[in-house]
Amino acid sequence: MSFNAQIFLLLCFFLQCFLGKTEAQTIQNEGVKIPGTAISFRLALLPGGVFQMGSTSKEAGREDDEGQFAVTLDSFWIGICEVTWDEFFCFQFRHADSDSSFVSTGFQADAVARPSPPYFDFTYGRGRTGGFPASTMTQQSALRYCQWLSDKTGYFYRLPTEAEWEYACRAGTQTAFSWGDKPKQAGEYAWFYDNSAGSYQKVGTKKPNAWGLYDMHGNVAEWTLDFYVADYFQSLDSVLVNPIIFPNKKHSRTVRGGSFEDFTPQLRCADRRKSDPKWQARDPQIPKSKWWNPDSPFLGFRIVREKNTPSKAERDAFFEKVIRD
Repeated sequence: MSFNAQIFLLLCFFLQCFLGKTEAQTIQNEGVKIPGTAISFRLALLPGGVFQMGSTSKEAGREDDEGQFAVTLDSFWIGICEVTWDEFFCFQFRHADSDSSFVSTGFQADAVARPSPPYFDFTYGRGRTGGFPASTMTQQSALRYCQWLSDKTGYFYRLPTEAEWEYACRAGTQTAFSWGDKPKQAGEYAWFYDNSAGSYQKVGTKKPNAWGLYDMHGNVAEWTLDFYVADYFQSLDSVLVNPIIFPNKKHSRTVRGGSFEDFTPQLRCADRRKSDPKWQARDPQIPKSKWWNPDSPFLGFRIVREKNTPSKAERDAFFEKVIRD
């Protein structure tokens, strides 16, 4: 990136910081009902802009793979909460009356393959209905849910990119956490090691960030679209407008946000984690399941909806590009 381009992005970033409080007070949101069900969720429309992605060398808990640079994003919709089991069951079981059982009744075929039945309760008794975050699934499972939801609604739903996720988490801030730099406040905003009792909790029960988004820190960690690389910014080859690193194989993908198992450094806005094949260690299937990670009850996802909706053919092509067995 040229020196002039860097100066321009930095000027945009400072302007974004100046306007941040005004935008944070005017975030639009809407409710969405999944067609054919009684289940709904809420989205927030985030304004596009420039933000400083990553962390400074002085940030406590900073890892070597974080870096820092100004990134430009278009406006996008994002889930106010993490996707819940109630929402995921609509996809898994394909009917509106799914209860806490994994037995499928009233199944009706859809174009997108449904998840294979788990061979035991992957939630380990942590709760599956009434607002608990969906978890223990592969990224492919989360992406197929997005594809199914896109087909059901006619919109384009997907996982957030790393940049979109961090932008949403920061909500106009440049501190270690969306609430500031003090780890002691984590209990007000996040379910994590110190207060979770070793389990995820119902979504939306802690304080939201300044843009009204819940559980961006803790509860369950969240899949992003990007293939994980340690030198993220260098790998982008100076393309820092709506950046994404598309995958070329299954592992590793980038996970964000920290979880109920993590300590406060892992809850930071800039913290990055890569997916691990060990998350399927107890899966007896050969090959391993495309749907389930029995050893990652700490991992879920949040959805994004693009403002401009591509055709179904374009959406399908996108999902086939980002999904790698």
